Amino acid sequence: MEQSSHKQELLRRIAELERQELWHLDVEDDPETYPLMPDQVDYLNEKLSSKIKNKIANIAGARFFDKMIAKRQLIIKEVRGIENFAAVKSGKIVTCNHFSVTDNYAVWVALRDSMNGKMLYKVIREGNYTNPPKPFGLFMRHCNTLPLSSQTATMKKFLRAMRVLMDRGETVLIYPEQSMWWNYRKPKPMQDGAFTLAVRNKAPIVPIFITMEDSDVPDGDGFFVQAYTLHILPAIYPDESLSKSEAAKKMKQENYDAWVRVYEEFYQKPLVYGES
Repeated sequence: MEQSSHKQELLRRIAELERQELWHLDVEDDPETYPLMPDQVDYLNEKLSSKIKNKIANIAGARFFDKMIAKRQLIIKEVRGIENFAAVKSGKIVTCNHFSVTDNYAVWVALRDSMNGKMLYKVIREGNYTNPPKPFGLFMRHCNTLPLSSQTATMKKFLRAMRVLMDRGETVLIYPEQSMWWNYRKPKPMQDGAFTLAVRNKAPIVPIFITMEDSDVPDGDGFFVQAYTLHILPAIYPDESLSKSEAAKKMKQENYDAWVRVYEEFYQKPLVYGES
């Protein structure tokens, strides 16, 4: 199969960012953005208009991604460890490696039968909300997303919403690596945010690491569609004997170590950066 020049360029950029250890940078050109102001977002869907748009967006999103599954453009091969998620009855933060626009739906498919009728909330970057990439605008704005913001007042609103969601027993998905690297199989070192939020809200982290294998389905760009195995790992709880910063640091290390173990066991090789 002839491989697209765009995807080849993405792989080149990924290799270069890995070599420079610039883990938090995206490899694709992000859309231009503008500051998200407090009155532009209804985190908890409290307005009637927000509720209606949320319902429409979730129905449309499910149809869109279920059609991808039916066409084998999104392949979920296996889910392991769902009992680790189901065992946590309180509000929780789920972390996952980020390598595709489809990985959050794969997480939803894996968890939905254990969600007791609740939805999965997703933390997203500011630009994906204010100027979302086509054709995902409706989903980015209204499918239970929680956009971050460069504005202090908006972030205060975000933090209040996180507290409400954790108190309500909801599940919030955060990508702690921050960046999305296309079909990147290795766990990347993480940013602090997810773990700071967990400590702030006295909430556990449930790590998920998705491993990939080539399927027999070509993706149209000269590569094979990846078949996902979702590994849902035991919950990590804040250590209340530590300061908040040390507790968050400990959670981050434990999450990273858990991901590394899955990577090395699944792919049967040690994690080494700078090598393919």
